[in-house]
Amino acid sequence: MPRLSDSMEEGTIIKWLKASGDDVQRGEELVEIETDKANMTYEADASGTLEIVAEEGATLPIGETIARLGDGSAPAAKQEAPKAAAAEAKDEPKAAEGSVTATAEETPAPAPSAGGDADSNGNGRVKASPVARRLAEELGVDLSAVSGSGPGGRIVKADVQGAADNGSAAPAESAPAEAAAPAAAPAPAAPAKEIPGPVVSGDAGSGKGETTSIELTRTQQVIARRMAESKATIPDYIVTTEVDMEAAVSLREQMKAAANESRRAPSFNDMVVKAAALALREFPKANGGYKDGKWELYSRVNVGIAVATDDALIVPTIFDADKKSLGEISKDARALATRVRAGRITPPELSGATFTVSNLGMFGTTEFTAIITSGQAGILSVGALRDTPVVKDGQVVPGKRMNITIAADHRILNGAEAAQFVARVRELLETPFSLAF
Repeated sequence: MPRLSDSMEEGTIIKWLKASGDDVQRGEELVEIETDKANMTYEADASGTLEIVAEEGATLPIGETIARLGDGSAPAAKQEAPKAAAAEAKDEPKAAEGSVTATAEETPAPAPSAGGDADSNGNGRVKASPVARRLAEELGVDLSAVSGSGPGGRIVKADVQGAADNGSAAPAESAPAEAAAPAAAPAPAAPAKEIPGPVVSGDAGSGKGETTSIELTRTQQVIARRMAESKATIPDYIVTTEVDMEAAVSLREQMKAAANESRRAPSFNDMVVKAAALALREFPKANGGYKDGKWELYSRVNVGIAVATDDALIVPTIFDADKKSLGEISKDARALATRVRAGRITPPELSGATFTVSNLGMFGTTEFTAIITSGQAGILSVGALRDTPVVKDGQVVPGKRMNITIAADHRILNGAEAAQFVARVRELLETPFSLAF
């Protein structure tokens, strides 16, 4: 299992692009792997005859063997187990190549009894493929009573069909008990680019009506874990300021008038990224992070921009944002967002951010506090640009205002420093011609 991102700990094999026994040339696309950030296509690092070791749907830690490339003489290269797995896999929907929207991770269903095959982790759960689980549920087959013929004793579709033909279906009266049990099996894997299939259970006396449980994708699971870790371990606080955006609005109108197909006007978020990058250069601790009792100060100013997809939040990186013109930042931001949504983002583009900007202004949100990414000193949240009455020279007049908020890690950035940082960002946005170079 290759390391495809700086924070990756394990990966899930989504789709083999070659079959066991195929001749593979170095550089050919070999397998699609789901990481903690996105789906990545991995290329062969050598030439040879492919022997698939880990089947589609398997989740393995970094460094674990997923395949071998040999000279074709080993009989294992065409062993039956991978063929059986590949045949069964034809019945399962596959993630589109390069898709950022991840396929739901397969989570084994709890065994109804102490019997049955345990999985490789020895946790007492039955080992079965997603197709086998769905079929067993449809046919009422008790998986704990089925012997698996797949790799490592894994139950496959043919095993379930055989059990159903032999009359090994679970008793019908067990269904209500399973529906009412609080530890009901989670949903099996669902097709890529779709919300994983829901599991609907009865009221069970809770008064909530029917409950729909949706299995998280691996990307969603990692995001959930890291957000929880961030809130639990980082002593964060927030500083908010209001920015007078009249000059920025005027500048952008001029840029829009001069724009063409090859040179588009930058967005207000592009201006915020540029202003933040310049401020980060002036405040090195804001461009750093706290780790293991030490401050880490980064020499490059790389700003991550949060991009929402259908079911996850992906943060690609604009590298050396302090050295790029506003037009270059705008071009990079558009290209990154397009690649994220098209599933073509690459591992290097998801790594290396030293600070993050998150913008919910397009949804009308006036102010919010984002969660800090571990290893960074803070994250800047951008609210909506709004028309509001303001006082100038003793008169109430129309104004353009926008709130920006930094959530900062107090272990590296104290309150005064965070306040000075956002004040500098505000100053740069209020004098936007300084951003145009």
